[in-house]
Amino acid sequence: MQLNPMYYNEQHQAFADNVRRFVQKEMTPFVNEWDEAETFPRELYKKAAEIGLLGLGFGEEYGGIPDADPFYSLLAGVEMAKAGSGGVHISLMVHTIGAPPIQHFGSEELKAKVLPDIISGEKISALAITEPGGGSDVAALQTKAVRDGGYYIVSGEKTFITSGIRADYYTVAVRTDLTKTGAEGISMLLIDAHSDGITKTPLKKMGWWASDTAHLHFDQVRVPVSNLLGRENAGFKVIMNNFNMERFFLGVVAYGYAQVCYEEALDWAQQRRTFGKRLVDHQVVRHKLVDMATQLTITRALLEETAWKMTQPQLQGADLVAQISMLKNVATRTMQFCADAAVQTLGGMGFMRGTKSERIYREVKVNMIGGGAEEIMKDLISKQLGY
Repeated sequence: MQLNPMYYNEQHQAFADNVRRFVQKEMTPFVNEWDEAETFPRELYKKAAEIGLLGLGFGEEYGGIPDADPFYSLLAGVEMAKAGSGGVHISLMVHTIGAPPIQHFGSEELKAKVLPDIISGEKISALAITEPGGGSDVAALQTKAVRDGGYYIVSGEKTFITSGIRADYYTVAVRTDLTKTGAEGISMLLIDAHSDGITKTPLKKMGWWASDTAHLHFDQVRVPVSNLLGRENAGFKVIMNNFNMERFFLGVVAYGYAQVCYEEALDWAQQRRTFGKRLVDHQVVRHKLVDMATQLTITRALLEETAWKMTQPQLQGADLVAQISMLKNVATRTMQFCADAAVQTLGGMGFMRGTKSERIYREVKVNMIGGGAEEIMKDLISKQLGY
């Protein structure tokens, strides 16, 4: 796709080309095998780090690329989606939700200790917010951290944690003031995933097979007070600050996977023959493809405008939060529509394991639920718009 010069420059184009070559060489040939194996080589993190994928937006002193604007993340997400495996994609980039709270709210000593290893692909960072009884209701979390001298003693459970098994660090939401409820009394801690007292249980899923997803149990885990991210009892701000980029990222990947479904359906329709002519020569199929292309065009326009607004300091605020939430809902609906339309166009082949559309079809719902379910997004949007 031609990049719009309103938003992109030569550096963006060169970066996208580099990511495309990486995906073609290091991901696409192996994703079917990895999906069936329900894992992928840890070495892939280091290979991704070598082309700058893991450093986008992180400080140069830690090995990152601080000048990478949201358009770099947009291009990276779209190019990585072309491999057709959300499980590999989301796990490889899980640090984009696990590590930003460290960069923005950790002490200088803590950042210097952990960020270089994460950005180089040596260590893996995961985010642990969701609990069995909470889901999208972040303020309802029950995991507690009780102060004991120079440590917090953490007890509780987290679930649906992406890369929860293989991660080296967890960025964890805990309740540090047990007298408070809701958003008050919450703090964020960085916890060494190899600490005593942590039990990790793998979870089976509808999609994202190549991504490990875990249920975590914390039993009196000792965490140094120096691992506090931000101020004690002010962790809800850290969580909300992190959600904007996570939701933008989910919007990007949903668009990317919708595009993959469209391209696979179009290719199939141009080759498959029924009743003496190609599928694409049937009006009903052409109209289905046009509907997919239309949804993609609408989503791309919203995606790029949102990325642009994220670069404009004067446009930060409630309206942008609302638009990012709108983007997530629009993009995931586009993914849902295109995945369904692609499987229908492929017919029996669309039901077979190994086609990209089949795998993406199974991964639609996790994108619509993760990072805040569609219903939660609508409620958040209404609040940001003042009604």
